[in-house]
Amino acid sequence: MTLYRAIGLMSGTSMDGVDIALVETDGESAVTFGATGFQPYSDADRALLRAALDEAAGLDARAAATGAVAAAEKMVTARHAEAVESFLAEKGLSARDIHLVGFHGQTVLHRPKQRLTIQIGDGAALARRLGIAVVYDFRAADVAAGGEGAPIVPVFHRALVEASGKDGNLPGPLALLNIGGVANVTYVDDGLDPIACDTGPGNALLDDLMLARCGEPMDRHGHTAARGRVDEEALARLLDDPFFDLPPPKSLDRNNFSRLAVEHLSLEDAAATLTAFTAASVGRLMPLLPQAPKSLIVCGGGASNPILVRELVQRLPCKVTTADVCGWSADSMEAQAFAYLAVRSKRGLPYTYPTTTGVAAPMTGGVLAEPDREPSGSQPLERA
Repeated sequence: MTLYRAIGLMSGTSMDGVDIALVETDGESAVTFGATGFQPYSDADRALLRAALDEAAGLDARAAATGAVAAAEKMVTARHAEAVESFLAEKGLSARDIHLVGFHGQTVLHRPKQRLTIQIGDGAALARRLGIAVVYDFRAADVAAGGEGAPIVPVFHRALVEASGKDGNLPGPLALLNIGGVANVTYVDDGLDPIACDTGPGNALLDDLMLARCGEPMDRHGHTAARGRVDEEALARLLDDPFFDLPPPKSLDRNNFSRLAVEHLSLEDAAATLTAFTAASVGRLMPLLPQAPKSLIVCGGGASNPILVRELVQRLPCKVTTADVCGWSADSMEAQAFAYLAVRSKRGLPYTYPTTTGVAAPMTGGVLAEPDREPSGSQPLERA
C-alpha cells in the first residue's frame, strides 16, 4: 500500500478563513487523520473577497484575473501559504515531510450550466513558495465535461462511512450534510456510488444578513436566531423555487438565492427564518433520495450552530447528529477531503461520478503544480 502525507486547504463560501488538515492516505480506503488548524481572514480580506464576488458575477469565461478578482487571488494565495507555513512550524514539520498539498482556492463564480466555474488561487505560485507539489483547480474538468462540478467531496464521505461501517457504528443508508456558505448532502448506501447534490443556501444568506444589518460576519452559535420567530409565510416564499424540485445531482452558486423575502422582518425574525430555510431546504431533498436515510450527520460551520441543528432535528424524518459525535471533525472535514482528493488526483483516480455531479462517466481532475526546485516531499510511504 502506497501512502501519501498530504495537507488539505479549504476556504469556503462562508469566507471565514483557511482550514488546514494533515492526512495520510492512499486516496482509497486508508485514511489516517493528523493535526488540523485554521487561519481567519481579516475584515479587509473578507471585504476584498466580496468585491471579487461582485466583479466575478459579470464574467462569462475563465480568463486572466483582473481588478478585484486579481487582487483577491493574490491575497488568497498568500493567506494559504501563510497558513501552511505557520502550521508546519507549529507542528515541528518541514516541507520535506509533505508529499502533496490539496488547494481548493476560493469560489467566486459557479455556473455549471454555462460550463463555467472559477476558483481563484494560484496553485503554481503556492507550490513555488512552499516547495511542495500542489494539486488545485479541482472542479474545472468536471464542469468542462458537462458535470455540475459540485459537490466533489462525496467520495471522501464514502471512505469515512465505509471505514466506520466496519465497526458497525453507522448502519446505512445515511447522509452527510456539509453546511458552509452553500449546503450539500452525500447519500451513502452499501455497494452503491454516492449520491450527492447541493441542497440550498447553507450559511450564505444568514451571513450576508448579519453583515448588512449589524456588521457581524455570522450569527455566531445562532444567538440572534434564537431570539427570533420563524415567519412561515416568508419561509414558504423562500422555498417556492424550482431548484428544490429537481432531483440530484444539482449544484448552486452562492448567490442563487435572495434575502428579499425577509427584508421586512426584524433582525432576529429574519435570522430565525433564514436558519429554518437552510434546514427546510434539506428536508425538501429527502423525498428525492432512494429512501430516507437512517441518520443525517452534520459537518461544516453549520454544525456549530445549535439553532440550525435544532431546526434540522425538527424538520427531518431521520436521526440528526454531528460529525464530532461520530468521532470526525465537523470543522476540518472539507480540508481533510481536499488532502484526500489531491492524492486521488495524483493517482488518476476518479472523484466525480454521474450520481454526484451528473458527469457522463466517473472522472478525475485537478491540476498538478510542481515546485521549481526538486520536490521537497520524500517518497510516498510503503505500508503492508
